Amino acid sequence: MAGRAAVPEVIWARPERTGRGPKPAFTRADIAAAAVRIADERGLDAVSMRHIAAELGCGTMSLYNHVPRKEDLYELMIDAVGAEHELFEPTGDWRADMLRNAAETRAIMRRHTWLPRLMAGVLGFSPNTLRYLEHCLACLEPLDVPAGTKTELIALLNGVVTTYTANDIATVERTRSVPWSVEEENAVRMAYLGSQVATGAYPRLAAAFAEQSGPVDLEAVFRRALERVLDAFDPEARPTAHR
Repeated sequence: MAGRAAVPEVIWARPERTGRGPKPAFTRADIAAAAVRIADERGLDAVSMRHIAAELGCGTMSLYNHVPRKEDLYELMIDAVGAEHELFEPTGDWRADMLRNAAETRAIMRRHTWLPRLMAGVLGFSPNTLRYLEHCLACLEPLDVPAGTKTELIALLNGVVTTYTANDIATVERTRSVPWSVEEENAVRMAYLGSQVATGAYPRLAAAFAEQSGPVDLEAVFRRALERVLDAFDPEARPTAHR
């Protein structure tokens, strides 16, 4: 990528392209779409200006008029997939609406498995990100807490979604590199864990495992995590002493 500017820049504050000459046959949105296709098919590490140029059928250096830095490209990619959010009409049930938003965010991350990897490092607020945040705040209108608290709720909920989904994706990707199935590996690991707990050295773990009946429902665990986040912000769900 091109060298860093001497001062911070926001890609969204830049004009669509810099420099003179005829209007190019592609746009910043075309660059983002090509980068997303490459990342979806070959992984985030395959995303480069050279590969994007090959996808668009143009010269590599011509892309830098549109996207000067790798960080800018990542922001464009996140904004592009952010358009996949359905900005539905809020129902008045803020908990149900935020659970729906969380489920949709998770689905987007599963379609674009590179997305969780970028979430922590991108600082800009893109157009589609701003629209999504405005949508979430509209869903939270019935919740009687300060606006700043609502933005904390959105951030924490998205953090839980990103963490759980990133773990799911990492598990799937890891299994592709080994010659056995997830079930086979889990059976071996659980057998080892059982043998260690049976020694009596871990009585608290033994008691916790004794309460478990059958395999853990990971989707149910994920749903409970979301519900607990919402409980923390819901005045009606909190004990009176904590209000």
